[in-house]
Amino acid sequence: MRTEDHPTAANVAPRARSPAQARAARTPTPYPAPDGPDPTPDLPGCRPIPLRHRDLEAWEGRFEYWDSATGTAWVQEPPGIGHEQPAERLVELCTQIAQARGAAIGCYGTTDLERRDERGRREKILQADQLVYVYPTRARLPEGGGIVVGKHDFPDVVLEVDYTTDVRPWKLGMYESWGFPEVWVEVPERWSGGRRRGRSPGLTIHLLEGGRYRESRSSRAFPGWSARAIHDALNEVELTGWTYAALKSVGRRLGERDGTGPDDHPFLRSFRDESRAEGRAKTVREMLRLRGIAVSEGFPANAPGFAEAPEEVAVSAGLACDSEEDFRARIREG
Repeated sequence: MRTEDHPTAANVAPRARSPAQARAARTPTPYPAPDGPDPTPDLPGCRPIPLRHRDLEAWEGRFEYWDSATGTAWVQEPPGIGHEQPAERLVELCTQIAQARGAAIGCYGTTDLERRDERGRREKILQADQLVYVYPTRARLPEGGGIVVGKHDFPDVVLEVDYTTDVRPWKLGMYESWGFPEVWVEVPERWSGGRRRGRSPGLTIHLLEGGRYRESRSSRAFPGWSARAIHDALNEVELTGWTYAALKSVGRRLGERDGTGPDDHPFLRSFRDESRAEGRAKTVREMLRLRGIAVSEGFPANAPGFAEAPEEVAVSAGLACDSEEDFRARIREG
């Protein structure tokens, strides 16, 4: 059986849901939404460490949350491959979608998400595992430093990987209260001994509607990309044919909406241009061979101006020339 024929969750029909489950999917989830002075954060899998405001600039580590009022950062143990793979894989997936769409998608890792006080001092900072901007060239992004609430545009997708942590008791409520439009919470397939009891592998999409999150079966930022297909793609050792098909479909839907396609992507366009040039060169060589005209190795790709010449000029020169040198001269003359 080929890898792409293997029945994964991405290509299996969704299981029927009960009426209660359907109602729950439409109902906003009652996540905590802290306002004013924060209670002690409930961040399972993390430990608090002292980190004063004046020491923040020199801090090179990662944390889940930082609070200036207490001078505390909540950090987890150094992440392993099980935690890092989904966040890094998402960059690869977005690259594939961008190529099919014909326009860039920006991924910005663990960039700080900051709320500042009236004096402009950092008050609270959240760090996610990956931030995705579907339209990075249109977004208001910082030239340096973090993304500031009320000053910069929020990412279209925030990814949180719950390998040994759990964002649901508290951190998801912070994202909701700050107004982030779409948060993905991924529990990887790779097993962790520190995973909280009852947490099963899977990806949950939280969409902000009316100021509250509701769970959704598919993404709003990436139309047609289901939570089950995203989870499969984040956890595959090697991307399957089903995943590539899904990425192509999502990219095309974005491109149809924006009026772009693969030929608008510089990288893919360069390959297509090379392929067209190789095909045209092969046509000219065959044309001259049939006319009994001998040509040198590398002809006509090495003829000055051939790559830039319009196809009709190359074909006309191939039909009219009586030698390789005559062909070169006709190409130069245009």
